[in-house]
Amino acid sequence: MDASVKSLLYSGTVIPAHPLVLTEDRQLDEARQRRLTRYYIASGAGGVAVGVHTTQFEIRWPQYNLYERVLRLAAEEIDKAKLDRPFIKVAGIAGPTEQAVKEAHIAKGLGYHIGLVSMGGLKDYSEDQLVQHVAAVAEVIPVFGFYLQPSVGGRILSYDCWRQLADIPNLFAIKTAPFNRYQTLDVFRAVCNSERRDEIAMYTGNDDNIVADLMTVYRLPVNGKIVEKRFAGGLLGHWSVWTSNVVQLFDRIRANPDDTDLLSTNIAVTDMNAALFDPSHSFKGSIAGLHEVLRRQGLIEGTWCLSDHEVLSPGQSEEITRVIAEYPELTDDAFVQAFLEKDNI
Repeated sequence: MDASVKSLLYSGTVIPAHPLVLTEDRQLDEARQRRLTRYYIASGAGGVAVGVHTTQFEIRWPQYNLYERVLRLAAEEIDKAKLDRPFIKVAGIAGPTEQAVKEAHIAKGLGYHIGLVSMGGLKDYSEDQLVQHVAAVAEVIPVFGFYLQPSVGGRILSYDCWRQLADIPNLFAIKTAPFNRYQTLDVFRAVCNSERRDEIAMYTGNDDNIVADLMTVYRLPVNGKIVEKRFAGGLLGHWSVWTSNVVQLFDRIRANPDDTDLLSTNIAVTDMNAALFDPSHSFKGSIAGLHEVLRRQGLIEGTWCLSDHEVLSPGQSEEITRVIAEYPELTDDAFVQAFLEKDNI
């Protein structure tokens, strides 16, 4: 991994999970897919994650076969930008070991820096097999570990499993998204008890506690001494919308993490996330909710997804309208309007 990219990963940054942009007939909208990548760059994000849940896992299905194409589009736009700052290209990697290793080779070939390895759908794997699975991917590309919450296909993993994962030499970051403080603590304990603790950056994916996660210092006893660890940044689907404001808020947290007023902001962000991710309907509208915000802003044309069941839930559009009206300071409509005036496709 490039030294400047690794330094940014460790110091912490904003990494949006990149949505998939489709036309009404559910074909890839290449022009708007590219423009969305440019929006994240213009917003000041420190990277993007492509091929993850927000990008829709169905891109891997043979009838769509979009995985390599979508990763390539994002990589090309990042390269075209000729940035004078590091920008982390994260590739989502999923499926059984053979498929995951194949995706790792594709991502590496396209210049991606690190692979976010999802262990969703691997319920037949033992924990030892999951460790071997991640290690096999790590032989190809640096790894971003991922604790996926059970309600969207993940599973509960033990402290011992995370302890073994932390010792994989080419694992440089872990995203925790179990929506559970107990399980998040298991990961922090495992990392802090590893000799590689300083080589692993922690990233939040806990959408219900984003701001508080970024403010919190974990002080854990390890062999009679206190080890401190905190979330360096976040990799979030929520951050795929209102991104320029997200970057401003992230900078504010970094500048003054002890500002208790931020705890009230945490509640506002969680309220907005509930509208986006639809927990009242078991997260069924999570992808469509993000698309709806991007559609309203003019960045994409519709909320179309590859699967017919990926739609807004009853009342979700009204909830999105409510939170936008109640927390305008957390949106970025003016920024997007200015961006679109300059980036007219």
